[in-house]
Amino acid sequence: MSTPPPPGRRPWSALVTPVLGRPRVRAGLGRVRVAAQPVAWASLAAGVAYAVAGALLGHPYPFFASVAAFSALGFSPDVQPRRVGELAFGVSLGVAMGELIQHEFGSGPVQTTVVVFLAALIGRAIDPSPVVTTQSAVQAIVVLGLPAAASSGGPVGRWTDALLGGLVALVFSLFVPKDPRRRPRMLARTVLAELGDVLALVGRALAQGDTVAAAESLRRGRATQGLLVAWSEAVTASGSTARISPAWRRHAHELVVLDAASEFTDRAVRTSRVLARRAGVSVREGVRDPCLAGLVEEVGLAARRLGVALGEGREPTPPREDLEAVAVRLDTRGERDPGRHVVLTLLRSITFDLLRVAGCTEAQATAALGRAGVPGAPDARPGPSTPPAPGEDGAPTP
Repeated sequence: MSTPPPPGRRPWSALVTPVLGRPRVRAGLGRVRVAAQPVAWASLAAGVAYAVAGALLGHPYPFFASVAAFSALGFSPDVQPRRVGELAFGVSLGVAMGELIQHEFGSGPVQTTVVVFLAALIGRAIDPSPVVTTQSAVQAIVVLGLPAAASSGGPVGRWTDALLGGLVALVFSLFVPKDPRRRPRMLARTVLAELGDVLALVGRALAQGDTVAAAESLRRGRATQGLLVAWSEAVTASGSTARISPAWRRHAHELVVLDAASEFTDRAVRTSRVLARRAGVSVREGVRDPCLAGLVEEVGLAARRLGVALGEGREPTPPREDLEAVAVRLDTRGERDPGRHVVLTLLRSITFDLLRVAGCTEAQATAALGRAGVPGAPDARPGPSTPPAPGEDGAPTP
């Protein structure tokens, strides 16, 4: 049986829990969880670079090897060998410029001004990446700020250390100890789940005339932009690793599929924002349309299922069939209500893009939507079809 704390003293959990529950603390802990593995990998690379430089080059204090390795590899969860190579080159360039100026002219404010100017301009001429320019200038400053006696292995010792450290980082970037599909899959599941939630809110707004749900759907739709950018960056980095790394080359095709999926999901999300705004206008005008709301919610549910399939690396056949079943009911021909016509057309656009995410070709997705209104299909109505007007987030996909 536990004894109560002495009077006047609060239990440890009562002191810690409120602190850990604060949004900024939770966000910081989340960043730590994401960065823990990349930081550990970069730290190991820094140690290996130091040891290899000491063993191969015979330098007693090859700390620039560690600097170059950690600076080039970084602690981003999305490691791209090409970017690691750019950073390694930038570090080596800065160290070389600093070594050259210090060896010929010594150190001082004038020399620092000149070496920063030259290193930055050379960095910009060689590569458009601002990181290369920054690393070149910073490492040149560091070299000039250290006494020449700190150099190991003669006047170019620190430069050879930096070159070797960059090479170690490049090798480490090819063998990142995690499946490169994991992060893109996770982000695919998260983004498509968010899209499903946005559409569910739009459906609730249309069914119940809920203006709060309509406003929340638009807010949630706009908030997905950061996730979309992260997904695109993650799949680009992972694809770069898979194409080059012998360990992960067999997964390159799936990452190409996830790359295409991120593009089509981006389009669907942008269209969902237009849909959310249009739904908000309809609701404020007193529109209640449970039938239309049901279609929107079905597409949202299919988006969630699609995200689960992509997140687990499964063939998305069931959600594709769900989307095809909804597509045949999204007929705009003969629709006389302008507001309903716009909502249906936007929903057709979202469904088209989600069908592409699910692996349909453009012809297959177009054919699925083209069956709407065909005799024998549910809710078939003949008539002309008109395209929607572009919204402020961009015109929807055809």
